[in-house]
Amino acid sequence: MKTTINTRYLRLPRNRVLELQGFPAIMGILNVTPDSFFDGSRVTPASIVDAAASMISSGAAILDIGGESSRPGAEYVDADTELARVIPAIEAVRSRWDIPISIDTRKSVVAEEALRAGADIVNDISALGEDPELATVCARYNVPVILMHKKGIPATMQDKPYYEDCVREVLQSLLTAAQNAEAHGIVRDAIVIDPGIGFGKRLDDNIALMQHIPDFVATGYPVLIGISRKSTIGAITGKDPHGRLPGSLGAACWAAEHGAAIIRVHDVAETVDALKVYLAFKGVYKS
Repeated sequence: MKTTINTRYLRLPRNRVLELQGFPAIMGILNVTPDSFFDGSRVTPASIVDAAASMISSGAAILDIGGESSRPGAEYVDADTELARVIPAIEAVRSRWDIPISIDTRKSVVAEEALRAGADIVNDISALGEDPELATVCARYNVPVILMHKKGIPATMQDKPYYEDCVREVLQSLLTAAQNAEAHGIVRDAIVIDPGIGFGKRLDDNIALMQHIPDFVATGYPVLIGISRKSTIGAITGKDPHGRLPGSLGAACWAAEHGAAIIRVHDVAETVDALKVYLAFKGVYKS
């Protein structure tokens, strides 16, 4: 299949632009949490600068900072706790680097304070569906928003999820979310969609979504894929989160092949190298 090259870009605060063409933008995961499913992604105020520096030097195009775990079974975190985790982390990164920062939150108060602290993008696992004020905040600050599909809430989303046609239903849900975002004043060029691998889906659903990435790309919205070290990789390989790096690299190459504009990962250096080689052989990337 011919590789789809996304020629779009995202406009960021302070007159900056994030290019989304040729080589996927690699989003590095920084979880300021005690309970994210992969402990290698967890950072503390004392370690976040070193973790960010490593990702940036390895080729990260975006750093995704979150203060609430959304792993299956995770409990809700109140806004004050989330703010206490993410604001110092964002400030520490922003004071040293100009790299785009996304705030991984579903709460408007957290998003607004994060944007004030220097974040550039809002990454919402609820696709603006849980907090009615979040769309208004994104529009007011004129920042890109990542709309992710999930079914249910993290605490219970893996309790027998069911779809008649997962790809069709997820795609329609994201298109509806995008229309809602635009209706609230978020411009079309500021919207990214994410099918939400592992968020209220069965193994076959996740595989189908990966097989149909081009259907999401065909919407015209940039597509983010986040599958790094997730249970889908574990179900296929039989490995626990610590053994899922090779499978995650395979998934990243597949996502890039089929048009993903942003790939969200735990392992930036390894993903960048794998994609450089793969895309060089495809004739898409030149060092």
